Amino acid sequence: NAIPFEAWFFEVPPVTRYWTAAAVVTSLLVQCEILSPYQLFFSFRTVFEKHQVSLIYWRFLTTFLYFGPLSLDFIFQIFFISRYSRMLEDTFFRHRTFDFLWLLFYSSMSLLLLSPLASLPFLGSPLSFSLVYIWARRNPSIRLSFLGLFVFPAPYLPWVLFWFSLILHNTLPKSDLLGIVVGHIYFFFEDIFPKIYESRPLSPPWKWSIWNR
Repeated sequence: NAIPFEAWFFEVPPVTRYWTAAAVVTSLLVQCEILSPYQLFFSFRTVFEKHQVSLIYWRFLTTFLYFGPLSLDFIFQIFFISRYSRMLEDTFFRHRTFDFLWLLFYSSMSLLLLSPLASLPFLGSPLSFSLVYIWARRNPSIRLSFLGLFVFPAPYLPWVLFWFSLILHNTLPKSDLLGIVVGHIYFFFEDIFPKIYESRPLSPPWKWSIWNR
């Protein structure tokens, strides 16, 4: 039996649920010409120019919500959010919503700072790709199939997608690279660094040892 949409929607963990819904609504508003992409993109110049001050907070948020017009590529992007963000939130961050929000905050701030290097006005794609990277690195025993052509371990997923995008579009997928960089930094300091130095530099502020003194 088919699962009613409402039941499926509320089964999705909260952060992934509302991020996905906001992304769909944003693209629908642009498709209906209620909003324009020029009102949503982020760049330091547009945000900090005097006549744009009123939109500063808007642009910090909407750059992560707009994934382009309704298209096959848009569906692909929404699939990645709903699948890999959900799996992260449902497993490694189960009952730890604020920790997952902290991961998104770290990733978002990192991408905002790095965005001038890649000239990317919209950062939703690299943000979702960073989650794909983290999920893939944390599931080394899982094996995946790519279009039924070959099977590979999950940690190779970001690179398989990177090369597929490179071949398909014949241009360097800068958003994927940014997502890999940001995701790897988080993975290194949360999963590798603590095993060597017994500290977590990227842990949420409310978990810092300073509060235990």
